Amino acid sequence: MIVPMHAFTTPDPTMEQMLLHLRQASDIARAAMEQGHHPFGALLVGPDHETVLLIQGNVDSVNHAEAVLARQAAAKFDAELLWNCTLYTTVEPCCMCSGTQYWAGIGRLVYGMSETRLRATTGRHPENPTLDVPCREVFSRGQKPIRVWGPIPAIEDELAAVHARFWLGR
Repeated sequence: MIVPMHAFTTPDPTMEQMLLHLRQASDIARAAMEQGHHPFGALLVGPDHETVLLIQGNVDSVNHAEAVLARQAAAKFDAELLWNCTLYTTVEPCCMCSGTQYWAGIGRLVYGMSETRLRATTGRHPENPTLDVPCREVFSRGQKPIRVWGPIPAIEDELAAVHARFWLGR
């Protein structure tokens, strides 16, 4: 069988799966925070929507969790597998991370909290000078139809609380 370029060969994740993996990403973010990093966490889940292939916490201001994870995934897995995987992240990826996901060829994205809400929480904090470019805008400029879910209202407040505690204490 010949599958058209950028066709998904697996169904999309369910909301139950999304919430499970977003909570795992939140655990990763809290672990990053405990190590002195900003509280962002990401994971790559396989096409079965159960198998976690990679996890990554935030490293620093140019090595965001999503970008580091996407680069590792591109080096480790083939294009067909990645296209049917899902990147889960606590906060909507910035334009750098969205671009890295696009080039890595990860076909799905689920994020818990919007970049707009993060910006409202951090204000003009010098450690988080957010770029107000939604990930959907970045993806819309490309040729790959990346599927996006987020923000997810059922978990957004939970994720926002972690950021509020972190950023207000800095």
